Formats: sequence, structure tokens, C-alpha cells
Amino acid sequence: MANTIHVDVVSAEESIFSGEARFVALPGEAGELGILPKHTPLITRIKPGSVRIELADGNEEFVFVAGGLLEVQPDRVTVLSDTAIRGKDLDDEKANAARLAAEEALKNAKSDLDLAKAQSELAVMAAQIAALRRFRQKR
Repeated sequence: MANTIHVDVVSAEESIFSGEARFVALPGEAGELGILPKHTPLITRIKPGSVRIELADGNEEFVFVAGGLLEVQPDRVTVLSDTAIRGKDLDDEKANAARLAAEEALKNAKSDLDLAKAQSELAVMAAQIAALRRFRQKR
């Protein structure tokens, strides 16, 4: 059991993933983070992108997160995100529709706040589409 770490990925709505992993990679605020069992305790923000979980059996699970918080303990990794979607549940059509809506909001932004919100939504959608493409290439 010492060669795995327990991973929980939780969204505002539900638990997205819970299980044992050999390795977890995710987009930290200052760059890509890699977490192995017995990692030093850490709390940090994460950016929109995909969490790659290398399972105990060698398979991989991908979860797209729209940013959030990461807590690492030597035996546990917890990812908290408002929005988290399993790679296999990502949908091309939904992702592209959301991207178009974000681009439209960007064009129609009336203030700096509108612009910042639209840019943020667009960054999240771009990260989701990129995660979706990477997930599909692995399959």
C-alpha cells in the first residue's frame, strides 16, 4: 500500500474520482505539479486544465478541472474545484458551444470586468478542449 496515494477529486456538485494512485499530475498555479506517495504536505491553487491520475493498475484517469484548490498530505491528495468533469464525460459539442459563447461574450464586453470574466471563461473552455483532445489521443 506504501506505493500508492489516495486521491479525491471533488466538484461543487459531487465526488468525481476517489481511489488509489501511483502518481498525480496537475496544473499548479506556478506550473505543472507531480505528486508521488509520501509527498510533502502542500496547499496551493490550481489552474484550469487536466488532472492526470496514474492508477495503481497502471491505467490513467483524466479529470478536467476549472481551477480550484489542491491539498497534499503524505498519504492523500484532495482536489477541490467548482467544476470537475471526468475525461470520458467531456463532450465535444458542449465544449465548442461554451467556447463560442465565451468568444461572443468577449466581443460584447462593455467593461473591464466583463472582459476579464469572458477571458477567464474562454481560458477554461480552451483548457477543457485541450484536455478532451489529449484524452481522446490516449484512447
